[in-house]
Amino acid sequence: MTNLSEEYRLAAKEWVNQDSIASLLEETKSHWFAQRVLKLGADRPVNQREMEVKAHPEWHEYIETMVMARKEANLLKVKMEWIRMRFAERQSSEATTRAEMRL
Repeated sequence: MTNLSEEYRLAAKEWVNQDSIASLLEETKSHWFAQRVLKLGADRPVNQREMEVKAHPEWHEYIETMVMARKEANLLKVKMEWIRMRFAERQSSEATTRAEMRL
């Protein structure tokens, strides 16, 4: 019989770490974007510089990294819920066994 509370603790720790990575990428998205726009200088209108940054493969890579980090965090959250479900199933099964033994 596996120790589900330890499995849950480890899964939760993984989720917290991955969630913080995803959140950091999401929270710094505007900052990252603004830095790239400013690097292009003030000689052109802001909307042109913004379009250039968004068209650059580096922007696509940033967005993809951000989305994949959130995906990994979500998968770890699902793993935590799966462990919680296994715990509930085990409790129910043990309660049924105890009830059957009383009969």
